Amino acid sequence: MRAGGVGPAAGHATRGALHARLQQALARAGIASRRAAEKLIEDGRVSVNGRVVREMGMKVDPALDEIAVDTVPLPKEAVAEEQRWTYLLLHKPKGVVCTVRDDHGRMTVLDLVPPFAGKRLFPVGRLDEDSDGLVLMTNDGDLTQKLTHPSYGVPKTYDVRLKGRLTLEDAKKVESGVWLSEGKTAKSRVEIRRAGSKVSHVAVTLTEGKNREIRRAFAKVGYPVLSLRRTQIGPIVSRGLRPGQYRPLDGDEVAALRAVAEKGAEGRMRPLRRRAKAGT
Repeated sequence: MRAGGVGPAAGHATRGALHARLQQALARAGIASRRAAEKLIEDGRVSVNGRVVREMGMKVDPALDEIAVDTVPLPKEAVAEEQRWTYLLLHKPKGVVCTVRDDHGRMTVLDLVPPFAGKRLFPVGRLDEDSDGLVLMTNDGDLTQKLTHPSYGVPKTYDVRLKGRLTLEDAKKVESGVWLSEGKTAKSRVEIRRAGSKVSHVAVTLTEGKNREIRRAFAKVGYPVLSLRRTQIGPIVSRGLRPGQYRPLDGDEVAALRAVAEKGAEGRMRPLRRRAKAGT
């Protein structure tokens, strides 16, 4: 059922300024990333003032409209502009999936962090089950959108070990882009740190990525990936986090992430020098 125009919530005689599109309001409330919020709307799981909404781009006033997901109303404090966001940096271990829930009963990243004052955190982007490394956890949907959408070009760096001696020629092939089933990979940066006779050690920086891109791209040129760890997201680095540990980002780090997202990828990001305060 396609919803028609939705009026103000009962009990309100006048309507305030229209603040945001519905998917943005859901993202700001920490319900999901903007893209995931769009899926919730498409699936008919979101209602405004009692009517199911399936149309993208509907404008809402979170202070006046009654917004609900799966019939559960969003608390007014959750959609207020002054809501305090939470930002965590987690070192995801191998064997943990980067999703909110898993139908196969596998451990997820949410199992590794406790609830934070009832806030619903979600991972920013994906990191495959066979890899470990840095994953951002937040309830800030707008920042999530900027960090994950390819148009913003936020760089992510990976420490990769390959089977075989990687040649400069093959490294340049990967840098220039490799054709995979869904198309050619975007340009990347490959730094050879050690090329041994049996194992090569490289650093790879991507500004956009396809599913398991690094593994598939190197396999395409003849070098199976032995291990893969994400070591940097924009300017944010681990600084001592061990697998399974996390720490909150400070204000400078959050501001730096926002600046990188707005500016886009322009050359190598200089990591912020922060001492890790790991939690468990």
